[in-house]
Amino acid sequence: MIRGSLLTLAMAHIENLQGLIAQSLLLAAFAIVSAIFCRCFYRIYLHPLSSVPGPKLAACTSLWLAYHTYIGDECTVVYDLHRKYGAVLRVAPNDVDIADKDALEPIYIARGGFPKTPAYSKFDIDGHTTIFSSLTLPERATRAKAVAPLFSTASIRSSQEALREVFDDFAKRLQAEARTGRPVNVLNVTRAMAIDAVSTYLFHERYGAITEKTESMSASPFVDSFAGVGAFFNIVPGKIGDFVMEVIERWSTTKNVEQSHGLIDQYTRRLIQTAIPKNGSYQSRLLEKSTITQSQIELKDVCFAGTDSTGMNTATILWYLAKHPEIYDRLRQAVMESINNDEDPTACAYLRGVVREGLRLSWANPIRLPRAVPAGGWKYRDYYFPAGTSVGVAAFQLHQDSSVFPEPQQFHPERWDNADDEMLTAFFAFGKGTRACIAQSLAMYEVTMAIFTVVKADVLRGASIVGDRIEIKEWFNSKVKGQEILIQFASN
Repeated sequence: MIRGSLLTLAMAHIENLQGLIAQSLLLAAFAIVSAIFCRCFYRIYLHPLSSVPGPKLAACTSLWLAYHTYIGDECTVVYDLHRKYGAVLRVAPNDVDIADKDALEPIYIARGGFPKTPAYSKFDIDGHTTIFSSLTLPERATRAKAVAPLFSTASIRSSQEALREVFDDFAKRLQAEARTGRPVNVLNVTRAMAIDAVSTYLFHERYGAITEKTESMSASPFVDSFAGVGAFFNIVPGKIGDFVMEVIERWSTTKNVEQSHGLIDQYTRRLIQTAIPKNGSYQSRLLEKSTITQSQIELKDVCFAGTDSTGMNTATILWYLAKHPEIYDRLRQAVMESINNDEDPTACAYLRGVVREGLRLSWANPIRLPRAVPAGGWKYRDYYFPAGTSVGVAAFQLHQDSSVFPEPQQFHPERWDNADDEMLTAFFAFGKGTRACIAQSLAMYEVTMAIFTVVKADVLRGASIVGDRIEIKEWFNSKVKGQEILIQFASN
């Protein structure tokens, strides 16, 4: 009898406890939902950016932008939204995308431009900031100042002979692959050219990718892994986002990527160990101002940046020339006239137009380059952006502005024959201002001379494209889907 009463009492207590737990969970869920609702309500209707047009979901949560960045369609989605909402678009609770060339001056140029946002820390290497990923001008200044003279036009021209050998080998490699009769992945070959050119010039020691003659050059997995950082660019900024990205990267890293990183690590370590003081190389200049570790980090950054964009841009131009034989014929004529007249190849006007048009449509770096509004805020048009707001402009938007570039999706090199100020202002392939690509003069020279050499050798005669478009993941550094840009060369 007593035992039965105790059992009944215990069951009653359990039922009461279950009821309390259920009630607590219900209250917790209600509190969470209420907090989310209140936060979204504030961000949509009361936030300082609430007057900036854009999708309500983007105003409510940064996950909207993070999702589109991760899957690689950010630029296309934002481009379509600009057509709906206008030039000033809210893409996250604290982020604004501006599709207007007039915003370039205040954001990137005036008084050194706004500082970079914490999102750039995702491009740190082994926990160290680089010349590129440093957020402020003072943080960047010492290292950038040490190597800046190497990127002058005069300095680049002084190394023409060594670089010419790289470009000649590049054309020969294309010819050799063309003779196989199979479609050639020109992206693999242009990447090999890019890392060989940048290492020859800056490091005084050629990497040797052109002579590897493999389906995928040894540095490609290293380059691809760094480009893949772009998938996480708009995940939570700062250390939390960096940690999330690092966990995912470690979980997904393959043996192939590890081996490629190992090769680059060995190569850059050897460059540091054998650096000759005062010999003018990139590493010797860095070592005068930085630690051994920091200097090696900067060399790795060059191996990535100097390969990825230049390789992509050159391959894209080759693809467009194969797609448009009439443009190739005109370029070939211009190049041969330049040679017959013993002119500087980089002075060939039509070649410069082909290169600029290729850079306009290459999308090597298509997304918004975010900057943080400084103290005091910033007023643009009818909008006021408080300090800390992330604002920026994307090449993807500017380069497809039909009021500046008629028929913007078409490859028309002749549009640059008489380029006006609007076109030059809207050209955003290398960024603008003090934080523009430090190596843009070198990159332009490499792409120009690579195309010049290929056209001189007439490698593209009778070539045709495979596929009707180049599809990319629209990341900070775009990734070609399938990692192939294929051209079918004419059989000899």
